[in-house]
Formats: sequence, C-alpha cells, structure tokens
Amino acid sequence: QVQLVESGGGLVQVGESLRLSCAASRYTFSNYHIAWFRQAPGKEHEFVALITRTGGTTSYADSVKGRFTISRDSGGNTVYLQMNSLKPEDTAVYYCTASYAYSTRGADYGYWGQGTQVTVSS
Repeated sequence: QVQLVESGGGLVQVGESLRLSCAASRYTFSNYHIAWFRQAPGKEHEFVALITRTGGTTSYADSVKGRFTISRDSGGNTVYLQMNSLKPEDTAVYYCTASYAYSTRGADYGYWGQGTQVTVSS
C-alpha cells in the first residue's frame, strides 16, 4: 500500500522560501515516479514538479522553473520540494503523488497525500 505524508507548509512572505517534504517507504520511491501538484481555491489541480523513480530525471511546470527544486534524500525515504522566491500565486494546497506513469497529468496519479497548505502573503 502506498502512503504519502506531506509536511512543511506554512505562511510566508513574498520572496521567502519553504521546503516541503513527502515521506513514504523506500519501496514507494524505488517503484513510482513522484510528483507534486497544487490546488488553489476554485482552481483545478496543477502540475508543479516530477522526479523519476531512479531520481535521474526531473521536470517542472514553467511557472515554477528556476524557483523550485524537487529532490530525493540519499536514504530514499523522502522527496523534497524546495520553493524559493515565493509569490502570492504560489498559494495553494500542495500534494505529493505517486504513479507508475511518467506524466504531468493528475489523472495518471493514483496515490495522493493529504496535502499541505502553503500561503504566500504580500
């Protein structure tokens, strides 16, 4: 069973940084591609970033490229989303997700965490 647990959200000011964490078993991260999605109030889920199960390839939405970095720890139990230069439009609930498919579509991700709120205040 795949269980994903996010943490690290909070309230920050424009331009500040946050690091989100997604904890799961080493089996999960070895067998599934992991992506972060976000959902702002009244909007659809939006792809943010993806890291492959090998950790060798990453992909980012244009809106976060150059500001966000997705990575895995050496122990293979945690995936991170480092978010720098945060903007008010980054405000959303952020979800860690897992899929066998290398995809930026939320519909391809069958496993979702409970989400963590990120609020960027101006």
